[in-house]
Amino acid sequence: MDVEGEAARLLAEFRAQADPVRAEYEKRYLKSDFVHIGVTVPALRKVALSTVKAKPTRGELLALAESFWGVTDEGRPVHEARMAAIEVLAKRVALLEPRDMGFAERFIRDSASWVYVDHLAEKSVGALVVRYPDLATTLDAWVADPYMWIRRAAVLALLPGVRTGNPDLGRIDRYGDALIAEREFFIRKALGWVLRELSKKDPEWVAAWVEPRVDTISGVTLREAIRHLPPAEVARIRA
Repeated sequence: MDVEGEAARLLAEFRAQADPVRAEYEKRYLKSDFVHIGVTVPALRKVALSTVKAKPTRGELLALAESFWGVTDEGRPVHEARMAAIEVLAKRVALLEPRDMGFAERFIRDSASWVYVDHLAEKSVGALVVRYPDLATTLDAWVADPYMWIRRAAVLALLPGVRTGNPDLGRIDRYGDALIAEREFFIRKALGWVLRELSKKDPEWVAAWVEPRVDTISGVTLREAIRHLPPAEVARIRA
């Protein structure tokens, strides 16, 4: 695979679809200091995934993601190129191995927005943890990490297990208690998100977890956690 050539093609195709109005809107919405070209998500994904249509080797995949992630314009990262790096990792996540947790972690630490962190946490890190359950011990360290986005990633990496019907209830319980007093909105939201998704499959567990903590849980976490609970359960918890 010609990694540099693919990176150049990717950027050229993005620029051919540039929408300055969209780019400016995205910058404001994401409060971003990056360069934004203004490519729609479906178009971005189509171009990105074309680079891995022919199944790459693991080494080629990592090199490609690294190359996309490192694209800059006048010294600033390019939003669409970073999103492309995340998309190719998600598409070919089956090629990743346990040692690649560090690769994903480096990208998360180099992120400063949910728009990159969430996809990496769920589609790459979470997928790895589902395939290699012992990797969850890495999340145990992450949940206490000083960097807020790493803590958020630790929580969101539990989502694939929830969605596939094999939730790690022990970690959801422990992480919830560890983060229940968090001041960061994005952590509170992430915890609520996981509880909300779990409530679709196991509302009894979520109700039983939330009820004794109702005086300490944040408003945003509570709203998300009870969103799909039966009305009678919601009334009892709120009472």
